Amino acid sequence: MAPRDRMLVTIEDHDVELSNLDKIMFPATGFTKGEVIDYYTRVAPVMLPHLRGRPATRIRFPHGVEGAHFFEKNRPGGTPGWVHLATLPVPGSTRRRETIDFVVVDDLPTLVWLANLAAIELHTPQWRLGADPDLMVVDLDPGEPAGLRECCAVAVLMRDRLDVDGIAAFPKTSGRKGMQLCCPISGTQDSVVVSGYARRVAEELSRMVPGSITANMARRLRPGKIFIDWSQNAAAKTTVTPYSLRAGATPTASTPMTWDEVAAMATGDAEARQFGAGEVLERVGGHGDLLSELFRPGPAVPH
Repeated sequence: MAPRDRMLVTIEDHDVELSNLDKIMFPATGFTKGEVIDYYTRVAPVMLPHLRGRPATRIRFPHGVEGAHFFEKNRPGGTPGWVHLATLPVPGSTRRRETIDFVVVDDLPTLVWLANLAAIELHTPQWRLGADPDLMVVDLDPGEPAGLRECCAVAVLMRDRLDVDGIAAFPKTSGRKGMQLCCPISGTQDSVVVSGYARRVAEELSRMVPGSITANMARRLRPGKIFIDWSQNAAAKTTVTPYSLRAGATPTASTPMTWDEVAAMATGDAEARQFGAGEVLERVGGHGDLLSELFRPGPAVPH
């Protein structure tokens, strides 16, 4: 690589090398790696609080979203010494590792460093290091021909059901096909208890509306229905982090929404769609972080 393809920038007293900023990451729109880095830099003030203290799984696309990609949990070669690492056990690892050195994205330099490595997607668990889950996630996955509109209708049902138990739900798009509800909980119960509660509620709704909802993992049962994936609350599972880009044809992102927006999409009063990177930045400028309530402790889940 020619020297002109690399540049060293100093971010919060750390030197971060950037490279190939003109490389096209999203061929359909011409969105470049430089624009990916710019997006993450600008969205960092609202995204970093959702990343801090949580081990990050990255999905890297070295040759853009149409090229080969890989999931990365372990620290990559050449990781700078200032990057926060957390050594955690990984039972059942396909590579027979007993532990992995996870990257914890606690600051802007780390976020920019990962973006430069073409880590387009960031996924995090529902727990922070050394703690029980402080989040419960309800993942709504549409089976064609159902789509985001139907997800929004189920989201309203789920919100009202969780409210009976005193649990508040905050919606975001997945950035791909569906959406998630993020629920602050007490952080005093382990993932088995939280996942068990999520499963019971999902199965309850599927019995109420069997023609539209399934809580069953079997893919053959999903066409035309919304699958409520309660298993995302297992300790080993991760969910796309709020504001993360997604590797589709266009640079969409997992976007926090208002309940008015969800209701409008559910009824057809607004187009049910995902939001692009530029729109997300505009929304942050207008709304701030619509998921800021996630940082306040919620209740324990019934069990």
